[in-house]
Amino acid sequence: MNEAKTTRGERMLALRRARMAASPPFLRGAFRPFFFLGPLWAVVALTLWLCTLAGVVTLPATLDPLAWHRHEMLFGFVGAVVAGFLLTAIPNWTGRLPIAGTPLAALTGLWLAGRFAVLYSSYIGTMLAAVIDLGFYLLLAAVAGREVVATKNRNLPVVGLVLLFGIANGLDHAAGSGLIRDRDIGWRAAIALVVLMISLIGGRIIPSFTRNWMTKQGMKEGLPGQPTRFDLAVIGVTALALLGWTIAPEAAAVAWVLAGAALLQLVRLARWRGWRTVRDPLVIILHIGYLWVPVGLLLIAAAGLGAPLSRSAAVHALTAGAMATMILAVMSRATLGHTGRSLKADGGTVLACILITVGALLRVAAPVGLVDYTIGIEAAALCWGGAFLLFLAIYGPMLFAARVDNPSG
Repeated sequence: MNEAKTTRGERMLALRRARMAASPPFLRGAFRPFFFLGPLWAVVALTLWLCTLAGVVTLPATLDPLAWHRHEMLFGFVGAVVAGFLLTAIPNWTGRLPIAGTPLAALTGLWLAGRFAVLYSSYIGTMLAAVIDLGFYLLLAAVAGREVVATKNRNLPVVGLVLLFGIANGLDHAAGSGLIRDRDIGWRAAIALVVLMISLIGGRIIPSFTRNWMTKQGMKEGLPGQPTRFDLAVIGVTALALLGWTIAPEAAAVAWVLAGAALLQLVRLARWRGWRTVRDPLVIILHIGYLWVPVGLLLIAAAGLGAPLSRSAAVHALTAGAMATMILAVMSRATLGHTGRSLKADGGTVLACILITVGALLRVAAPVGLVDYTIGIEAAALCWGGAFLLFLAIYGPMLFAARVDNPSG
């Protein structure tokens, strides 16, 4: 019996190796298509949203323009990058070869079909658009779950978060169709889940990358350690706060728990001593991106407690701030590493990091009145979109080319 299982496993491994070798470089790892198409769609969707606001374009979607904008930023752009990261990380977690070739092309095609289905839902119907869009996340969770379960890996909870993200997608479609009373619960749940992913995965990679950089610089004192019970407690409190915000965003008790989670997240971030890595853009931008998590939680808490603060500003601290910055940072680092290049940021990458940070600051400041609203929103969009256009210009060719150190990999 064990011999049969071993033989079958060897056959599957050989098949995947052959598929990797026969595939074009663009389909030799999930980070390649999803790290290219995700940012590209973000720029396209943002442009369509701005054109809609200007009255130049009428979207052929059944969702209203604001709902479509939120949906595509979360379940289109962010979801694509989550897929690329997850399916690229799983081989490191499990020791198995990555999904590649035709299966990867099919999964990518399903994500792309979801984008067009939602955009043209007034033509194909709301139900069919929702089925196609939701199908991508169900398939992604099934593929990722199969890989993790096969090796009894400890990262099954991450797969669970992706499945819940897909369910949040379904809730957002249901809300758009008027099937549930709370029309915002889907996107709130999605934001909550992505922030949890940042807390969970960022809490592993940020101190690890920081420690590695400090060690290379000869620093021996004050190195970040491995996650402890304190980190688990912070994640637990954050999860509780975000669950409360998802279900009862107006409750004062929830606002206080959010404030507590924000303070704990600040302490957690300070323990990683990111200020010591200011000379390495690829490391310091991870700390800047994570800083937006406690800032966003604190702003949402303040708004919930009656502070004269726009809820839009608070939410965008988590989306345009934490999510976008972490996405840019992780995509840049992962693309360099997985294409066989040294982990060094060029001038364009540094500029992209500056633009994404300035864009987030402007997007949060505009609704508060710190800058003129119209000018601030437009400038934020230009900075934000410019950052991802720079990423595509710099890293796009890498995503389409073979590894520099292993052309067949």
